[in-house]
Amino acid sequence: MINIPRKAITVSGLMLFAILMLLAYLFGPNVSSTSSADIGPWYSVAPPILAVIVAFMTRKLFLSLGLAILAGGILAVYRYSASVADALLSGPVTAVGYLFGAISGGWNLQVLAFVFIILSMISVMVVSGGFVGVVAYLTRFTKTRRSTKFMTAIMGLIIFIDDYANTMIVGSSMRPISDLRKISREKLAFIIDSTSAPVAGLAIVSTWIGFEVGLFGEVSESLELGVNGYSMFFDAIAFRFYCVLMLLFVFINILSQSDFGPMLSAERKILQSHGKQTANPKEIAALNRIAGKLSKHAISALLPLLVLMSTLLTGLWWDGGGFVKMQTNSFAWLYPTVWLDVIANTKNNTSILVLASFFGLLTAGLCAAVVSKIKLAQIRLAMFAGFKAGLLPAAILILAWALKSSCDDLATGEFLAASMGQAVSPFLFPFLVFLTAAIVSFGTGTSWGTMSILIPTAIPVAYALDGNTYGLITIISLGAILDGAIFGDHCSPISDTTIMSSIASSCDHIEHVRTQLPYSLLVGLIAMLFGYLPAAFGVSPLICFAFAIAILSIVFFFLSKKVVV
Repeated sequence: MINIPRKAITVSGLMLFAILMLLAYLFGPNVSSTSSADIGPWYSVAPPILAVIVAFMTRKLFLSLGLAILAGGILAVYRYSASVADALLSGPVTAVGYLFGAISGGWNLQVLAFVFIILSMISVMVVSGGFVGVVAYLTRFTKTRRSTKFMTAIMGLIIFIDDYANTMIVGSSMRPISDLRKISREKLAFIIDSTSAPVAGLAIVSTWIGFEVGLFGEVSESLELGVNGYSMFFDAIAFRFYCVLMLLFVFINILSQSDFGPMLSAERKILQSHGKQTANPKEIAALNRIAGKLSKHAISALLPLLVLMSTLLTGLWWDGGGFVKMQTNSFAWLYPTVWLDVIANTKNNTSILVLASFFGLLTAGLCAAVVSKIKLAQIRLAMFAGFKAGLLPAAILILAWALKSSCDDLATGEFLAASMGQAVSPFLFPFLVFLTAAIVSFGTGTSWGTMSILIPTAIPVAYALDGNTYGLITIISLGAILDGAIFGDHCSPISDTTIMSSIASSCDHIEHVRTQLPYSLLVGLIAMLFGYLPAAFGVSPLICFAFAIAILSIVFFFLSKKVVV
């Protein structure tokens, strides 16, 4: 990789910041800095731009968000006082106020509670051997190269609740079997990387859902959309082109037994050589010996997940009036359109998430003690470890909410909407949002950080371009931000999930990035051209998916060659 001097990065970042601020000053709406008008001043865009550029320069998310919040506090005071002295003295206090405000609301606290509880539940399931038990059972069906890759992908779908758990459990468990079947470490890393964040990002219950719903809910409240965060998440699923296409591409790639580019070379190399990547007989024997014992522990993961899902769906159905609908149609719960209507009418979706995760945690603890015979002291330690793991996403959420509050005071969204309303076509906006999210995520290595910066700033613009309605462009932009962030994270060599995929599969990290990148770029390009562009013009997402899948299959089969030689 090219090693760019730190000084050059710093200078380039400062120059880019200056250029963007100059453009905002020259081409933004002519609003006085002391005005209290609905449209913010030209410097209202400084906090989010600063967050992105500092994240690029330092790759430190907390520093970038912290500086952006501080800048937002100072500029917010200056906007109304027009005094530099007041801004410098009172601005930091205002910034701290944004942070306290982020954790003072009952709804925000519920989201944070869900994050801590769900991660504690996952930690208990890992310690109990539940996830490993599921993997151990599924390894019985891995008899060939194709079936081994196929079951690896299936495991990635089953362990949907957390991308980190997915990557480490599936990767480390399947590596010995993949070596035995002569599957390259690069291919293994690609499969587990491509079924981690895309799966967790789509799952209706995961460590991601609380984060995404939390950000959506804040935007909905500030724009007075009248739609809850969970409903916004479901609305966006129809436009999650990259995640869905990437998952389909994984199975197309596996079933066809074909590859192209660096991945083709890696696969052929392992088949033609007897190099270092060989199955360890002792490791395989140990895996086979304990597989039977571990399989019975699968209930320690499956039962908590079942309780979690059933509690969530029952709670949403009750809160959204589903049981009332069943009075006129006993089979109403079988219709997806009814479910969408029910979810849209829920008033306590976050509380239901917390309740479902609590029952899931309770079930996981009981299974660990009764089925897996784990001591109570170990269960408590696992829960504490899960709680500690929740500190990072909770901190990111709090900072994201605080940054949004500063942007609200500065009317950043209104300024961007007024500036871009004449310059950017609404039909191009989701495409540009996806591209922006991908670039930011690739440069920073964090999908969550990208979402936390772009959702509070880009969605108000989409809302304005939609004629101040919760319309098509807004909904597509929701999906574009989420998927663009995952796409950039999937490609980035500094992404945590990319690094963990390399570690779990014992693959050289640079080789993993090099072999995966062409596949990610292909899927991302097709998602943009045949997903977000036509969808913004009103083409049905089902038609977009059909065309995108057809184009993806044609291009892949045109480029690829059979691995077996």
